[in-house]
Amino acid sequence: MKERIFVTRRIPGKGLDLLKDRYDTVVWEEETPPRQEQIIDFSKDAVGIVTLLSDVIDRKMIESLPKLKVISQYAVGYDNIDISTANKRGIIVTNTPGILTETTADLTWALIMATSRRIVEADAYVRKGNWKVAWGPEMLAGTDVFGATLGIIGLGRIGCAVARRAKGFNMKVIYASRSESNETKEIENYVGASKVELETILKEADIVTIHLPLTSATRNLIDDKMLRIMKKGAILINTARGPIVNEKALADALTSGHLRAAGLDVFHVEPTSSSNPLLRLQNVVVLPHIGSASISTREKMGEMCAVNIIAALEGEVPPNIVNPEVMKIEK
Repeated sequence: MKERIFVTRRIPGKGLDLLKDRYDTVVWEEETPPRQEQIIDFSKDAVGIVTLLSDVIDRKMIESLPKLKVISQYAVGYDNIDISTANKRGIIVTNTPGILTETTADLTWALIMATSRRIVEADAYVRKGNWKVAWGPEMLAGTDVFGATLGIIGLGRIGCAVARRAKGFNMKVIYASRSESNETKEIENYVGASKVELETILKEADIVTIHLPLTSATRNLIDDKMLRIMKKGAILINTARGPIVNEKALADALTSGHLRAAGLDVFHVEPTSSSNPLLRLQNVVVLPHIGSASISTREKMGEMCAVNIIAALEGEVPPNIVNPEVMKIEK
């Protein structure tokens, strides 16, 4: 009898086929994500589950699944998973890093361009019939990206990819990062980027973009105090995690005119409420968490999830294990 795998949402590409060839694979077919009790019910006999960021995999759930051996996250981040409980149970947790780096960096730049040049606002202006004069000196005037100062908070894979693109815009790049690597040194040499303190980024950058994981240290990092430090007329971009930025404080900074604009792909609660004050502001571009949403990337993520599960269940080290201590190995 085949071992069971539960997939909490249909994933594109051949990842599902890889799983179905080897396991009794059950897929949640609805667009609306399963509730926690539904995940538990469908996974009660499962040795592996494929999860999304919207799935809360907490202690209660993990302790309710006695046969579970591996959790394969269809994302880079895994703050929705209780790693500590997984470790205690000896459950392997994996993710899909690297593969969505360039796609998310592309989207970050889409938000930079859209907010700086008021693209979404201009599109609505035309569609609503407000374009009455062919051309005007101040009509929908935005700000230049070329030659501006770009501040990157978090210079991991995605932050580095964003920085590389800044070279083509002749931007001054400054960044804040707790760690250094060969890649950060390469960025410094290639782009001329400089490492500075977080407050320096906020004071000097024309555009600030966030690329941090969500942790206890980064939750609510960009609060009212930090937003007041930001350069007047600056733009804030967040394609990382919603809770890193205090939404009320951001709405206040945008309403007062202290910040020129914001581009957001992530929110505190997703999907965000239609009553969220940020959605009423014309100087905010909002997206439904689509940072990795290219067809190619999503297909590769699905395949990576499958490869991770197969390796774990066959006693091998998964290529993208996030808690190697459960296998007594070095990552």
